[in-house]
Amino acid sequence: MGTQQYDIGVVGLGTMGLNLALNIAEHGFSVVGLDRDPAKAQALRTDAGNPRVTATDRPGAFAEMLKQPRAVLMLVPAGPAVEGAIHEFAPLMATGDLLIDAGNSHFKDTDAHARALASKGLLFMGMGVSGGEAGARHGPSLMPGGPREAYDRVRPILEAVAAKADGEPCVAYLGPGSAGHYTKMVHNGIEYGLMELIAEAYGFMIRGLGMTADQMHDLFHNWNESELNSFLIEITALVLAKRDDKTGRPLVDMILDVARQKGTGKWTSQDAMDLQVPIPTIDSAVAMRDLSGYEHERNAANQTLPGPRNSFDGDQAVFLTQLRQALYAAMILTYGQGMAMLRRASETYGYHISMEAVARIWRGGCIIRAAVLEDIRAAYKKRPDLPNLLMDARLAQAVAMRQGDMRAVVRTAVGLGLPAAAFMASLSYYDGYRSARLPSNLIQAQRDCFGAHTYERIDAQGTFHTHWGTE
Repeated sequence: MGTQQYDIGVVGLGTMGLNLALNIAEHGFSVVGLDRDPAKAQALRTDAGNPRVTATDRPGAFAEMLKQPRAVLMLVPAGPAVEGAIHEFAPLMATGDLLIDAGNSHFKDTDAHARALASKGLLFMGMGVSGGEAGARHGPSLMPGGPREAYDRVRPILEAVAAKADGEPCVAYLGPGSAGHYTKMVHNGIEYGLMELIAEAYGFMIRGLGMTADQMHDLFHNWNESELNSFLIEITALVLAKRDDKTGRPLVDMILDVARQKGTGKWTSQDAMDLQVPIPTIDSAVAMRDLSGYEHERNAANQTLPGPRNSFDGDQAVFLTQLRQALYAAMILTYGQGMAMLRRASETYGYHISMEAVARIWRGGCIIRAAVLEDIRAAYKKRPDLPNLLMDARLAQAVAMRQGDMRAVVRTAVGLGLPAAAFMASLSYYDGYRSARLPSNLIQAQRDCFGAHTYERIDAQGTFHTHWGTE
């Protein structure tokens, strides 16, 4: 192929970039890759073995090999690397060319980049990509946002490489500006919540019930055949079956109990607070990851801080059924919190995101794919303006009929002294959402008492202030 013959360019040929480039090529599109490391460029050429795929370590040559108007997909780490790539490529591009940031950039950065590039006549899209290495190679969930004309230009490529669920590509145009990256941020927040819930269930099994890794593997495998069917439950069973080559013990037992994070869960919590949308399960997951990092303090506290010495003395089979049911209810509540936040953000930031489309594209390829997303999609298809999943009759019933199981699990956690912040937060969210009256009236009275912040009455319009008799 001569110059300016390649359909799309991929910048950054690490694990994600390499695999996505191969995926694109397998679906009949020509692709040129760029990486400053010549070995990575060579790896793409070697792995592809396809004349429709090439790679270079020279930005100028890369730009010259792309069809015009150009489309460039960047798979580089968020932050300085994205800034650097944009700074490097903008001068090499012409009016109407398109840059796509497919990393986990903060949505406010995406908006800033779009404005800066638009002033130069360039198009910019932020696109969330979920599915990890396997997803990039065989079909990820794609969450693009930005100018509609930009999406339409690359739509055939994105629909071809995306995962398929019931024959539908797991990609949809989500809206202008940073709609795509915002949706991916919320996706990751939900992921945090689900992973914490599963970890807490594992904690009950290993610390409360004394189950072995093999027993837990079998249980999670069976759970994945139930209403809990999901990617995260599936890989939990896989993880529990893995043996350490060095010791022969379950590998999970040899892993330090410090959960790392790259920031997307924290961003979700931060913006939810700005939007005043409660997402307590996700907030708890972020906090527990933070707490896990205090391993030295935790080890010291373990020697000095007392807790219950009780052992589980109930029916193990009954409790495991309750735990399964509670986990399913809490999962629905976690999706519900994330979707409620996404809906509020869509209204606030002018994204006009279709919640039904989000549920649809999360059914395949992504980390939080789960059978329950079919019900979530159906709920939004029936009522596009649904304010909360708990307002859908089917999903509300699924949670309500399991509330007793959630309460039993929380009681057991309290009795055994086991941390279960996400389960507790999920139950509190459910109880708070169904409360016609919360004790927040006392908070308003206190605020007015110490700061004259005023309050509203239940029997009259307007705001009021009272002299409470304090100095």
